[in-house]
Amino acid sequence: MRILLVAMSNSVHVARWISQISDQGWEVFLFPSIDNGRVHPDIKNVSVYHSLYSKRGNLSRSVKISGIPVGDKDLAFFLRMSIDRFFSNYRVLHLKHIIKRIKPDIIHTLEFQHAGYLALSVKKIIKRGFPPWIATNWGSDIYLFGRLADHEPKIRNILSECSYYSCECERDVCLAMTFGFKGKVLPVFPNAGGYHLDDVFCLRKPGTASNRKIIMLKGYQNWHGRGMVGLRALERCADILQGYEVIMYSVSDDVRFAAELFQDSTKIKTTIIPNGTPHKEIMKLHGHARISIGLSISDGISTSLLESIVMGSFPIQSWTSCADEWIDDGKTGILVPPNDSDEIAKAIRRALADDDLVDEASIKNYKLAEEKLDSKIIKQKAIDIYNRVYKENYRE
Repeated sequence: MRILLVAMSNSVHVARWISQISDQGWEVFLFPSIDNGRVHPDIKNVSVYHSLYSKRGNLSRSVKISGIPVGDKDLAFFLRMSIDRFFSNYRVLHLKHIIKRIKPDIIHTLEFQHAGYLALSVKKIIKRGFPPWIATNWGSDIYLFGRLADHEPKIRNILSECSYYSCECERDVCLAMTFGFKGKVLPVFPNAGGYHLDDVFCLRKPGTASNRKIIMLKGYQNWHGRGMVGLRALERCADILQGYEVIMYSVSDDVRFAAELFQDSTKIKTTIIPNGTPHKEIMKLHGHARISIGLSISDGISTSLLESIVMGSFPIQSWTSCADEWIDDGKTGILVPPNDSDEIAKAIRRALADDDLVDEASIKNYKLAEEKLDSKIIKQKAIDIYNRVYKENYRE
């Protein structure tokens, strides 16, 4: 089987997806949906088609790079920008050429706003003979962007042209149907893969979750992240946070400044984990945390939520993700509005005051992880997707 993935080549989520199918003996090709010349170091056993790229860095020897090599990364960046400025359609033509050259059995786009739009443009050129197309919805691809005038018609076009649709939220299956999807819906499960439960369980702090003295906060503040709101909620709980440490990760600059002021005014120890910290270390911190807070105005199933479920930390998550498909509100976690620091503060106070709530949630959530998040289960589902699509389109 020959599979062409159109996806963000520097994404850890793409690396985790590829790792699930890289041992099947299939030929896996990767066309970067964003032309930045980079490949995530965890990606293995693929052929990558860049336009221009600089040195390989710490890539696996199993990764084969095609494209024009440029010695200096700044020069490579300048040349890519120049090509894009004067030949804005070159990425579409490049992908068309690759499809014609390798003749994939399946095209799989991971994410809509870059990969999906790019494949859509190519299909309109090729028209007949375009391979079966799996369009995978990431995070806010439909839930948020589907409400924006510039994106709504493109999303409808993708869903009318793709053969198969996959996503990680039942919510998004319903949305795809309202956007006119008539093809086949693939099984719903997390896009970022599963967890090696035996390995990560060893990272959890021994004992009950209620004895932990760390609060984790995802600190991104951007078009959808609301780390600043979470910090304000914690400030409102300062009177009961003495003895706790607030640990923040994925922190943007403005939140970083606010965190310093928070520590100065409340005297609560606040630690900012550097961006690029290994995933294992982030998992370990969730495994030492009593509460994990993640807030955004839009998301799919938040990876940080799944991490807290696996690691036994009590999740407080914005209800604008599909967290309600994973946690029982008020019992195995608490769903909150992403912009209401008062409601979030109430949730924090409850999770700090009720030891039984936190301990029982930790037990129930781990059972859920065993049923739905074990890497062996998710890996098999990923493999089954491709086998199904191949059999349905290439019956002997």
